[in-house]
Amino acid sequence: MTELFPSDWVDYELIDSGGFEKLERFGQYKLRRPEPQAVWPKTMTEKDWERMSHAWFKRAKGKDSSDNERGEWLQKSSMPDQWFVEYRYKEMHLKFRLGMTSFKHVGLFPEQAANWNFIYEKVRALSIQKPKVLNLFAYTGGASVAACSAGAEVTHVDSVKQVVTWARENMEASRLDGIRWIVEDALKFVNREVKRGKRYHGIILDPPAYGRGPDGEKWVLEESIAPLMEACGELLEPEGFLVLNLYSMGFSAVIASNLLKAYFPGMKKIEYGELLVAEKSGKDLPLSVFARF
Repeated sequence: MTELFPSDWVDYELIDSGGFEKLERFGQYKLRRPEPQAVWPKTMTEKDWERMSHAWFKRAKGKDSSDNERGEWLQKSSMPDQWFVEYRYKEMHLKFRLGMTSFKHVGLFPEQAANWNFIYEKVRALSIQKPKVLNLFAYTGGASVAACSAGAEVTHVDSVKQVVTWARENMEASRLDGIRWIVEDALKFVNREVKRGKRYHGIILDPPAYGRGPDGEKWVLEESIAPLMEACGELLEPEGFLVLNLYSMGFSAVIASNLLKAYFPGMKKIEYGELLVAEKSGKDLPLSVFARF
């Protein structure tokens, strides 16, 4: 099983984790957020966390520890509502606009840097001038801008109009252009692409455990992942690449790998494992599982 860490990243750092929380630095700002997998004790003291944090996400009263809970940010006067961070890998230079949402997220999942590097390398290795890449459940577009930076013609699909707008901001901040933006239910979109006979050289999937499409379409990972993967099997070119990322705590990397083996039987070498972030104290925080080829 492969375990991956983000590359050396000047604008991001996991400072400490524990007690179901994590303390991270995004650029010059340090944020304190819930983290359900950080079941161990913190290394630093509570006073250190309070002193260092520019903003602290507090759960709404009466909510459980699920990842979809709402809450509010408590901000120090020095903390802006929006700011930018950068990420570099070889010739790739990305810039992201961050902001604090009511679901504790800031618009970026740093552990995905390992997948951005993989996508960048795979696009560059294709012997095609403008390879077509499809990014499903694409959120604020980290993987989309990585593929675009490598020279791909990217189709970015997400069911939430606001995050697609956010992704466009990230493309523009990264001085890129040409991404195709689609606000639609992912399963509906891929089924229509199959009927149209469309093909892609790369497919990226980051499905949530639960979700809703723009017209109220219900997404449940356990029920919908199989038909989605089947459709993607018909869309991917034989020489293409695929990245499947899962945040559902009930799914292991072996499950992700088995899905690829089932729907892409011709692929001999499948990498799978956990995406981890290392902190100063030596602890590793697992944040998602992946499988890819």
